[in-house]
Amino acid sequence: MPSHQAMSRRTAIAAGVAAAAAASAASSTPAAASTPLSAPADAGREHGRPENPTLVLVHGAFADASSWSPVIERLQRRGHTVIAPANPLRGLRHDADRIAAVLASIEGPVVLAGHSYGGAVITEAAAQAPNVQALVYIAAFVPDKGEVLGELSARFPGSQLAPSLRQVPSPAPDGSPGLDLYIRTDKFHEVFAHDVPHATARTLAAVQRPLSATAFGDQTTAAAWRTVPSWNLVATQDRGIPPQLQRFQAKRADSYTVEIRTSHLPLYSAPDAVANVIRAATRHVTR
Repeated sequence: MPSHQAMSRRTAIAAGVAAAAAASAASSTPAAASTPLSAPADAGREHGRPENPTLVLVHGAFADASSWSPVIERLQRRGHTVIAPANPLRGLRHDADRIAAVLASIEGPVVLAGHSYGGAVITEAAAQAPNVQALVYIAAFVPDKGEVLGELSARFPGSQLAPSLRQVPSPAPDGSPGLDLYIRTDKFHEVFAHDVPHATARTLAAVQRPLSATAFGDQTTAAAWRTVPSWNLVATQDRGIPPQLQRFQAKRADSYTVEIRTSHLPLYSAPDAVANVIRAATRHVTR
C-alpha cells in the first residue's frame, strides 16, 4: 500500500471534541444510495485466505455494542458470523488493547469494522492482530501513526459536537481525577441523528455511555490501514465528524469508498448500506 504523510501533535479537548467525540451511538431510518469512489491499490491481490471470516464490529463513543443491532441482523441473515465486543471508551490505547485481546481469541481471518471513534480503536488494535485481513470504517476516525484525535478533529470545519457535550467529573481507572463526556439529551437528535425518528434518538440519548475525555489527547501508536486493505463509508450529512475529514482520511488510506447521504448514525439510518460495505470487504477476504 502506498506510503502517506504522517500528521501531527496534540490539541485542546474542545477542538478534539468537535469531531473526535463524533465517536458514536446509533439511530434508525432507510438507507440511502451509495456511490463507489475508489478501490484499494491491493484489492486484487491473492492471499490464499481461508473462507468465512469472523466479522468483528466495534462501536464508538456514547454507545454500546447494541448500536450495531440493525447491521448485525442483516449480516446474520446472510450467514455471517458476527461479534460485537464492548469498547470500554476509557482512552485510545486502553480500548485498542481490549479489542486486540478479543481479536487474539478468534481463530481464522477477521474483517474488523469500526464506527466513529471505533475507527480509531480498530486502526491501532489491528496492528496487533495478524488475523485481521480487512478494515471497514463507518463514518469514522482513521488516524495515522502519531496523530491525536483532538488535532485531527480540528483539521476540517463543520462539526457541531463540541457545544453539545456535557462534562461530568469521574475517576479514571487508576483512581486519579478524570472527566467523562456525554451528549446533551436535547442535542442528541440534532447533532448525531437528525435523520432518525425522534423517539429512537431519545432512547439512544437516555442509554448512552460516556467517553473519557482522555481519548482526545491520546496519540495513535500504529496505523493498520497502511498494510491492511480498507473500506470506508463516508456519511455526507454527518454533523459529528465532518464529511471533508472523512473523505480526506479515506483517500489517504487508499480505501475503497462509498458516500451515503446520512447522519453520523448510518448503523440505524442506512443499515443496508453499512452491511453492503462490510460484505464487500468480506468478499475480498474469501476470494
